[in-house]
Amino acid sequence: MYEITIEDSFDAAHRLPNYQGDCSRVHGHTYKVQARFRADMLDSVGMAIDFRMAKEILRETLNIMDHHYINELPEFSDQNPTAENIARFIYDRVITRERLLHSVSVWETPTSCATYSRED
Repeated sequence: MYEITIEDSFDAAHRLPNYQGDCSRVHGHTYKVQARFRADMLDSVGMAIDFRMAKEILRETLNIMDHHYINELPEFSDQNPTAENIARFIYDRVITRERLLHSVSVWETPTSCATYSRED
């Protein structure tokens, strides 16, 4: 099994309604995002997936949230924009373009992240 990981980031604001604490107020993060792809085989060039293509696909999704107030995006109209829900949102969009996606991790701070994957 081969696994590659790409990383990117975006800046955005959000708040967590119904949360008891500071995060209930509007605040921002520089989110770090890691996407992991897995493949059983390599292509004729010797790649599991082209890093450039994977980065382009991830960037297209991150651009939806970059420099936005995430709570106002239609995808978050009925759910809190937690790191967990953001990771699932990114996963759901990227997997439609690249089936080798295994998981997405979203870091709100240098020491705190949430990961979403459909596999155990």
